[in-house]
Amino acid sequence: MSTANIEILGADRLPGTPTLLVPGRLSFPLLLAIENRLAGRHVTYLAEESVKLDPKVQSHLQNSGRDGVGFSLGDDPKVLAAALKKKLGDNGVLVFLPGATVARPGTPCHLPSPILKALCELELPVVPLAIHLPKEVHLSIESPSSLPDAIMVFGQALEEDEASLPNFHQSLLEASEAAFSSRDFLNGSLPQALLAGLKKHANTNYLHDGTDDSQLPFSKILAVAIALSKEIQKVTNKRRVGILLPPGKGGLLANLAVMFAGKIPVNLNFTASHAAVRSAIKQADIDKFITADPFVRKMASFPWPPNRDLVFIERVIPRIKKQITLWFVLGKLLPASALCKLLKLGKSHGDDEAVLLFTSGSSGEPKGVPLTHRNLLANVCQFASRVGLPSDSKILGCLPLFHSFGCTVTLWYPVIEGMNLVTYPTPLEIKRLAELIKEHDVPLFISTPTFLRGFLKRVDPEQLAPLKILVTGAEKLPTSLADSFEQRFKIRPLEGYGLTETSPATNVNLPELTGPDEATVVPSSRNGTVGPLLPGMAARITNAANGEPVSLAESGILWLKGANVFPGYLDREDLTKEVIDEDGWFKTNDVASFDEDGFISIEGRMSRFSKIGGEMVPHETIEATIDKVLGFDKEEMRKIAVVGIPDEQKGEAVAILSTVASDMLEQEVIDLRYKLLDAGLPSLWCPKVIIPVDEIPVMASGKLDLKACQAIARGEM
Repeated sequence: MSTANIEILGADRLPGTPTLLVPGRLSFPLLLAIENRLAGRHVTYLAEESVKLDPKVQSHLQNSGRDGVGFSLGDDPKVLAAALKKKLGDNGVLVFLPGATVARPGTPCHLPSPILKALCELELPVVPLAIHLPKEVHLSIESPSSLPDAIMVFGQALEEDEASLPNFHQSLLEASEAAFSSRDFLNGSLPQALLAGLKKHANTNYLHDGTDDSQLPFSKILAVAIALSKEIQKVTNKRRVGILLPPGKGGLLANLAVMFAGKIPVNLNFTASHAAVRSAIKQADIDKFITADPFVRKMASFPWPPNRDLVFIERVIPRIKKQITLWFVLGKLLPASALCKLLKLGKSHGDDEAVLLFTSGSSGEPKGVPLTHRNLLANVCQFASRVGLPSDSKILGCLPLFHSFGCTVTLWYPVIEGMNLVTYPTPLEIKRLAELIKEHDVPLFISTPTFLRGFLKRVDPEQLAPLKILVTGAEKLPTSLADSFEQRFKIRPLEGYGLTETSPATNVNLPELTGPDEATVVPSSRNGTVGPLLPGMAARITNAANGEPVSLAESGILWLKGANVFPGYLDREDLTKEVIDEDGWFKTNDVASFDEDGFISIEGRMSRFSKIGGEMVPHETIEATIDKVLGFDKEEMRKIAVVGIPDEQKGEAVAILSTVASDMLEQEVIDLRYKLLDAGLPSLWCPKVIIPVDEIPVMASGKLDLKACQAIARGEM
């Protein structure tokens, strides 16, 4: 690593007065770059005595003649602070030296929280220094030789009275976000990246479709997608093209073809209400829809557009065989750059719209979410680098393509990064999914807690033995479900988090790493959380009641910033202003807090709280307590859902939708209240009404359908 190939941003944030500079991580070349930047100022090094430093750093310290101070966590901070201030004089810089660590790529902070706490108590202004290494956080199609060795960003300085663990993390995350967001690849084109991925991995990777066990190498996928793109250009002049297909070869080919045609794919939610579907079609201004005959027959109740507006993929492909053969040959002979030029790709790039998704509509009318090339290239890079699977690994894709996770993680990610993709059109057929995992030795599976419950009673543990990483999202992962799953299958489901508006992944728990005894291992997972932020993301918390900024350690509304955050809702400037501020911060409307190591706990969406007597009452906490006291937490499917209903005295009251309510006697309902009180639930939180239902409404992703639940509670369904 050459100091000449290290970019430095925000150096003007370093005060001219005595300051403590704390890098999130460090190596010898980075240390030299810091020294060069601090030329002319007196530098003193600080290290915790029990940690093992990089041997080159250690040697440099011994031979450079610079001041060095050791400390231990048991030292009196006031005594140490006084000694350090004396050494620093009027404008000295105290540089902390982190020890050897093992961490996942893109982890911004490698320092244990006890050490960070001690540093924040030294009565000095603190400047976090983010170290971003592009060569460990990059797309597989990027050439490592073209990347800078490092990007160093000085964080916002914290005055003595502001120096705290949460404030340090917030400043470091914001500096890390600035480093990642400065990367050149984010100005690129998603279809160009997809073509480059298909070309690079043409002979090594494939898609296996679990419906008919057909297998398509990336070389064939490239040829078919290009040939199909020419047909799409003939049938519509609109910017966007609708796609109504489940996961599989048809869904992948349709999405690639639309992109190679220079258009924007819109994967429509075929499980949504007729009104929601018509709203999405109107908002997107679509006149052509790619689908397949078998799917049309299977989804007979769907409000299909007129037959003339449908493009049946299995009818088109057989009649363009000659064109496919031609593009197959050209795909072999021509480099990716020449193919992109032939297809005129790259006109749309960076902050231009790349795909259009719609929110689930679980709490209202679906909103159009345009995701840009920048958004999706960022999120593929963020997810791929943090997960860190080798290119010959496989991923099982069964989540709907209109679901943001299904789109990014099982379409763009495997194509760009060269992962083998095993698909199945539905997440509901548990036995078949288990067969595919076993048969194809799949190490990575993304699902939801609702769908995981089905595995507990229907699947042989041996079938899931190949899994190395099992991530859940869309809804909270109950600890009891994770425990039961781990006990049966010897792999623990780990919770992640994301939103359609963030492309979608922002957080993920992953299996723990191991390292040499002398190295600090940065934790990768923590039960009850959704994990740490992915590389290149920053966060803030505001008070849920008044919107004022609070510490990351406090519970409040989570705001996120990063290259993966969308620019705003489709043709809804009013809604955009509600969630994106002038500096690009996105209001998630989820209530969250950070722990000392940067793991985020999500307490629920604001829409899943009731304000009762001035107190915010969390529905998900009540549900978890009811499930536990009634023994529902180990059941396969949801049996209850909590909703808020109007109440004349308190403004709002808690109601339960229950599939077992009709069997409950009045005394049992009273007993439930006492059980909840015994479990520590406040009296104000206890349900006032129990409403019998045949089933709890859920969406295609497994997420609770809040809109339908509220309609039932109001007597509208």
